[in-house]
Amino acid sequence: MNQRVGAGIEVVRGRESILAVNKVLRNTYSLLALTLAFSAFTAMLSTNAPPVNIFLFLIGAYGLLFLTHALANSAWGLLSVFAFTGFMGYTIGPILGYYLATAGGTDIVVKALGGTAFIFFGLSGWALTSRRDFSFLQGFLFAGFLVLVAAMIISVFWPMPALQLAISAAFMLFSSAMILWQTSAIIHGGERNYILATITLYVSIYNLFMSLLSLLSAFSSND
Repeated sequence: MNQRVGAGIEVVRGRESILAVNKVLRNTYSLLALTLAFSAFTAMLSTNAPPVNIFLFLIGAYGLLFLTHALANSAWGLLSVFAFTGFMGYTIGPILGYYLATAGGTDIVVKALGGTAFIFFGLSGWALTSRRDFSFLQGFLFAGFLVLVAAMIISVFWPMPALQLAISAAFMLFSSAMILWQTSAIIHGGERNYILATITLYVSIYNLFMSLLSLLSAFSSND
């Protein structure tokens, strides 16, 4: 009798876990779609604006990112998510405006968008269908983050085209691993906050797009 009751409890818990995972996935992808659309809108508004100052970008991006993490467990977290993604979209606008105004630039932007979508949906689909646990990537991601920060600092003082290309390629790998890790964390119960999951996936998509834009521009000799 006790075994049957125990088995019944486990079944209920299993169903509750599945429902919780599905809810987080649904909320995450819904919010991600809305934030990407909002970013596209703010980018469109700023295509003719001057490039955002690097220090203003760093303060705005990291400040709003920190704010979103601090408010992730409240309703204000949703507002901060849109503030962050809208700001990031606005900073992309002048870059897109530059490419769209040059010969072959539109083709580069379209290819970067297509490549970003292909990579994101491919990796997300793999993580969702395979149900593999990618938590082992956490150590790699931490080490990769430190390496990327060091490389970016070096590139500021010693700007070299080859180093810039290497950083872009490294960001592609890092962002791809982040997508697998975050999706896996949702599936296996490691992430129950859809706001934090959305922010992680958004930043990964942003870095993928910017890296592809840089690489495609370099390989097409469109500076």
